[in-house]
Amino acid sequence: MKLSEFEKNIGYTFNDATLLERALTHRSWAHENLAGRGEDEIRGAENESFEFLGDSVLGLAVAEELFRKYPDASEGELTLMKHRLVSATTLAAVAESLKIGEHIRIGRGEEKTGGRQKRAILADTLEAVIAAVFFDSGYIATRSLVVRILANEFRAVTPEGSADYKTLLQEMLQAEQLSGPVYSLLKTEGQPHERTFYVEAAWNTGRAEGSGSSIKSAEMMAASEALKSLKTPKAETSKRKA
Repeated sequence: MKLSEFEKNIGYTFNDATLLERALTHRSWAHENLAGRGEDEIRGAENESFEFLGDSVLGLAVAEELFRKYPDASEGELTLMKHRLVSATTLAAVAESLKIGEHIRIGRGEEKTGGRQKRAILADTLEAVIAAVFFDSGYIATRSLVVRILANEFRAVTPEGSADYKTLLQEMLQAEQLSGPVYSLLKTEGQPHERTFYVEAAWNTGRAEGSGSSIKSAEMMAASEALKSLKTPKAETSKRKA
């Protein structure tokens, strides 16, 4: 692997190059090339557990930078901007600009199906690289890396122009090649002048509920809950595998 080329792309040189090598190793390569070895050794060579940590470190670095940049923004505005910056769509685009696909160690099967261009693989690998930098030099260096490689994306988001939860949910599902959510009114409670609406958002693999003083606000809250649920399974699965 020509790690030095990729290090130039991200503007960071590793003290321990094996960390970067693991971050760029997809599970398909590990299972094909380390077949017959122990499961622990295979897991120790692939980047899935790195993705789990990278997701958390990325979230913290993005949240801190947004807080510093927009100290007067509301929690909702900060949350919306963060969702957009850490979305699979954004991360895949950044990964493409860094030419991560050219450096991933990937199995023959994935190679044949265009794995180097798949948004999910690109986004996950970028998270793994972020974890590798964290292990190599700690949080401060990792925060600097995140701010640097996401510089254009940070400039593009503002409290006034951040997308709503429904748009973010739509984008996240599309990135996973899933159908868009369908919103259904479940029930309405209260007097005509102070009603509470309960709405369900349903998609291919799940559903979430939200409530609000209008159908629109209830849909927004359902979308917010859906975004949370879509982020949770990945973390929990990676934690079990780590």
